[in-house]
This record gives sequence, structure tokens and C-alpha cells, in this order.
Amino acid sequence: MKTLALLQLCLSAAAALLRNEPIDTEVAATPGDVALLPCSTVGNVTPTSTVWLKDGGELVRGGGASPGPPGPPGSARRRLTVLRDGSLRVDGVMPGDEGSYLCNNTLPGNNTFQTRVLLQVTSGPENMSTSIGPATALPNGTLVVYRGSTIFFNCTSSSYPAQRLTWAFTGASTSNESLASTSGSRLDFSITDIQPDAQGVYSCGARDTVSHQAVDKSAELLVYYVPDRHPVCMWAPASDPTHVQFICTWFGAYPTPTLCWQDQGSGGEGHKYATSLTDSLAVTLNRSELSDGQTLRCTAQHQALPSGKGGSCSFTLKPPYPEGEPMVTAREGTSIALTCMESLSIPPANTTWTKGLEQVDIVAGSKYMLSLEGPLFKLTIHNTSKDDEGVYFCRSENPLAVRELEVYLTVTNSSAYTGAIIGTFIAALIMGLSIIIAKFIFSSRHRICLGCDSGQMDDNREDVLSLVDSDDEPMFQDTVPQLPPLTNGNHTTLVQIHRMPSGDHEDAETADASSEQQEDTVQTEESGDLVTF
Repeated sequence: MKTLALLQLCLSAAAALLRNEPIDTEVAATPGDVALLPCSTVGNVTPTSTVWLKDGGELVRGGGASPGPPGPPGSARRRLTVLRDGSLRVDGVMPGDEGSYLCNNTLPGNNTFQTRVLLQVTSGPENMSTSIGPATALPNGTLVVYRGSTIFFNCTSSSYPAQRLTWAFTGASTSNESLASTSGSRLDFSITDIQPDAQGVYSCGARDTVSHQAVDKSAELLVYYVPDRHPVCMWAPASDPTHVQFICTWFGAYPTPTLCWQDQGSGGEGHKYATSLTDSLAVTLNRSELSDGQTLRCTAQHQALPSGKGGSCSFTLKPPYPEGEPMVTAREGTSIALTCMESLSIPPANTTWTKGLEQVDIVAGSKYMLSLEGPLFKLTIHNTSKDDEGVYFCRSENPLAVRELEVYLTVTNSSAYTGAIIGTFIAALIMGLSIIIAKFIFSSRHRICLGCDSGQMDDNREDVLSLVDSDDEPMFQDTVPQLPPLTNGNHTTLVQIHRMPSGDHEDAETADASSEQQEDTVQTEESGDLVTF
């Protein structure tokens, strides 16, 4: 390769000589290397003398049959040697050797030409390092982060004299997308609230701007996440009513979660029925494995969940309990609806209607109509007759147990209803007459008195009999006078008749009657009683 390059330079120099133009050549070398700066000649002609200059000053002289002498020990010229063809050899290239070199060749016949060479000293890129975090490294080197977190990216590299750093991303829908770049030795950037679409390969590339040497370092980044909702527990009926299939699903997690069906015991842990790395887990249980009040729980484990915590769903099993009216009466020729409600069973029960002690299944048709209104199961019987009379069963069954509600239907004819109506009317009539008589007696209670004949009562006056024992306080202190006790020790009874006014002018007549009232007193020693009229 070097021979071809020199040959090309010689040809270029010959062409430039014919045009009398200098030729520029670029040479790159790393510190410690040996750099060869060509000074081209025409054909195989050896120059009689060669002078190398740098930045306008003479650097070294040589040429002819033997190379020029080296410089003094420890000097920069010590590392410079002019070769026979005029080329300049630089041993142990160091930073600072870079620059523009000019070669002046003198050929036989005093013909001269010049070659300008640009020496570039480069190193790197090297010592590259990258970091992505906070992240967890898998055994294969893949990095794991969690959705919603903030991730920081850092890349460093050394290169001389200059380099360019670039972060690039390659994802499922994006190829080599540039995220950030700089001309320095360090490049940082971050992603806030990282999402699943940021999952892919992240690469940091360093390219020397002089030598165009490039290196890169990449890492695969996975974004783990779980759905915002809890796992979903549900059930599906089996062909055998004593069996049931419980299904647990938790879609939308990455990577695939671990699901587990278990019986929740008193301490929170119970018998495990099934465990699998899947987003949908089903288990089939029979009646012997189920009981009233048993709690079945599905738990989900995932790396994106906090340590010791997992999503879960559960339900508590309950046997069916149908409810309704046990006795129903229908009139012959009408329609009647038998109702049954069952809403407590878990899993939901299958409810059917049967008839008779043989429990013959009732099939919907013109005679029977089956309907469901929420938790209410209804059996409507059209055009009822005596043949429809009997016992009906509302039968509810779930994987735990079978429960039945017994409903007895009585069918009566029209005459029975007529007799019942007449009986009800007579009973109501008797009750009404009793109320009227009682009310009449109560309103006429003031017409009844003791010791009075009908001749002493007139249309406008009413007599009231008052009995007062002489030893006790009289009821009417102002109208009944006090009598002294008899000497024989007998009690004295005072009977006084007051005439009570009646009618619309009660107050006026009462005043007149009080002024005209007269009393006759008769005392008898025989009875020891005093009677006042």
C-alpha cells in the first residue's frame, strides 16, 4: 500500500512539475508512530539536495547519495531523517509535530520542485465508557428500566485533537435516530417519564474529526411495565354442573407476569391450585373442592411491581338461595305468574322451573312462558285450570349446591269467588249496622236517669239525679248544702234534683230557672235520711 501511495505521489509530482504547481499531501499519525512525509521526484531521479521547512523555517537538510545527519541528542531534529529520495522520516511522532511541511528538491540540472505535506497527529477515539440508569442489568448485559421513571444517559471518550460524540437510538419503528451530539469529550442527556416506545438499542459513537477514526458502544434497553388495573377474576360454566372453571387474566404487562390461583386461608396463604408464567390462567374445580364462604384469589407477580406486592382479584363462594311466595291462588281461566328471586349465589346459579313431585322440566310454549327480569325468574301460566293446580319448584344450582323453592298453586272456580264476595258483603253490612246502633245509644245517654218518671219530664227540660254521701265532700259545693250529722250515728244522704236547661237559649233560661227554684224539705226519723226536692 505504501509503495502504491508513493508511486501515486510521484506521478502527481511529475504532473505538478510540468504545471509548475506545488502538491499538498496529508499524512496522519498517532503519537509514538513513525510518520513518512513524501517528497516526490520525477521517475527514479534522485535529488541532489533536499531541504524540509516547517511553518516557514528550515527544519532539516539532506539528500544526495546518503541521508542527512541526525540532529543533536534530545532535540526534535534527532527524530527527523531525510531519506535518499527526499522523503522525511519522523520517528516517535508526538503531539506538536503536526503542521505544514514544505519539501524543496533540487534535481540534476538545477531543476527544482516543491511538495507541501500536512502532518496531522491524532489519537483515539479511545477509553470510551457509557452509563444508563437507574437500570438493572440482566445476565446477558441487557438493561431494564421501568415505565414512568427518569433515565440518564452518559458517554465519555478521549481523542486528539478533536472528536464528536453522538447518542443514537434504534427502536422497533425508528432506525439510527440521533438523540444528542457534542464536540467535547462528554455527552449527557436524559429521558423523563420513559414509555414502552423508548425500548430499543442506544449507541454512543465517537469520531475523530481529523483521522475520521470512529468507535461506538451500544446497549439494549428494555422498559418493563404493568397495566394500571388489577387482574380480572371470572368464571365459566363447565359441561358438568358440579364443575366450574375459574379464569384469571392480566393483559398489558411486559414481560409476561406470573399468575397463581390459590385458596385464601385464615393467614392469607392457602392451597395453590395452579401457577404459570402467563397473562391468562384457568383452573377447573369440582364440588368436592368448594365450600360455602370459601375465598379464591388470583395473584399476579411482576418485576415492575413493588417488592412484596402484587396485583390480585378474588371472590367468596356462596350457594344459591331462591326466594318467593310459597302459596299462590289463581282463578280458573285466568293467568298467574309464579316468581322466584335468586341473586346471592357465587358463581351465579342456573335457575329452572319444574312441576310436580317428579319435577318435570317446564318448557316454554303457549301454556307456559318463562322470563327473566334481573334476578327475578318468572313462570307465567296462561288459562289456568284444575290440571295446573299442584306444587312447582324453582330450582337453582351452582357448583357449590342445589337449592329449591317450593310454590303451591291453588286454582279456584268462579262460584267460589262469588260466594266469597257475598260473604264479604254480609259481614261488612253487619259491621256497619253495629256501628250505627252503638253511635245512637252513645248520643242518647243523657236521657237515662234514676228515680224519675216520664210525667216529670217535659220537652224543653231534662232532670239529672245527683247522689252525694254526707260524710264525703259534695261534688257541687255551691249548690248542695251541708247537713249536720244525726245524733243516732246514721249517715245522711242528700238527693237533689236540678233542672238543666236545653235548647238554643241555654244561658238565659238557666238564669231564670235559678231565681224561681223552690225547695221543699221533709225529714223522716224512720230512715234517717233527708230528701230535698
